[in-house]
Amino acid sequence: MTHPTPWTQQPQSAVPGVEHAVQLRDVTKRYGKGPRPVLALDRVSADIPAGTFTAVMGPSGSGKSTFLHCAAGLDRVSSGEVRLGTTYLSRLGEASLTRLRRQRVGFVFQAFNLVPSLNVEQNIMLPIRLAKRRPPREWLPYVVDQVGLGDRLKHMPSELSGGQQQRVAIARALIMRPEVIFADEPTGALDPETARGILGLLRHAATDLHQTVVMVTHDPHAAAYTDSALFLAQGRLVSSLASPTADRVSSLMAGLRRGA
Repeated sequence: MTHPTPWTQQPQSAVPGVEHAVQLRDVTKRYGKGPRPVLALDRVSADIPAGTFTAVMGPSGSGKSTFLHCAAGLDRVSSGEVRLGTTYLSRLGEASLTRLRRQRVGFVFQAFNLVPSLNVEQNIMLPIRLAKRRPPREWLPYVVDQVGLGDRLKHMPSELSGGQQQRVAIARALIMRPEVIFADEPTGALDPETARGILGLLRHAATDLHQTVVMVTHDPHAAAYTDSALFLAQGRLVSSLASPTADRVSSLMAGLRRGA
C-alpha cells in the first residue's frame, strides 16, 4: 500500500487556502414542531481539518448521528451554518445539495448499503456513473488494490463476508476522491478482528490518500485509530481529545454516561 496513487490530484478538500474540510458554527437541530420539539443539536461548533481522521462520540441519544447527518448535508440544520470546504450547505437548494452529496461526499454505513443486484465492481463504480464522471483508467485497480478486493470484482454482495462487503463500501466511498468520507458506526456489525482491518483501511485513507474521514462510533478502540475525537452529550459538544487512546476515551465516556 505504499506505491503512489495514479490519480495525482488531491481529494477535492485540498483547495488552496482551505484549512478545514468541515466547519459547523452554532448549529442547532430540532425535530418536530409544537411546544416540545426534540433538540438533537444545541449550538454546536466544530472544525475538522482537511486530511484528518476524526471520531464523533457520545452516549446514546447524544446527537452524534445527527451531527454526521447535518455535516454531510443529509439533514438541514434548524439554525447555524455548516460549511463543506468553501460551500455553505444552507445556501444550497435541494438539487444542488443532492449533487454535492453525490460528487463531493462519500458514505460508509454500518449496514454496508450495497446494491444486491450489482457485482463488486459495479457497486464500487456506482457513484462515478451517477455523477457521469470518468476517473483515470488506473484509479479503479488502485482503489481495489488498496482495499484488498482484486479477486472479488465479479462477485455479488451475497457471496462476500461482512468485512468484504464493508471493504466494497469503503472503495465506493473512495472512488470519487470526495472532500470528506462520513462513516456511521462502520465496524458495528463486524467481529473484532475484521473491525481492526476496516479501521486500518480508514486510517490508511487519511494518512496515505490524504482523505478527510469523520466517523461516528461508540467504540473506544475504534477511536484510538483517529487523530482526534469529539464528544457530544445532550446535543452539545462537551469535550475533545487529540491523539485519543482507548483508555482515555473509555474514561471520558464513563464520565459522560454518569452525567459528570
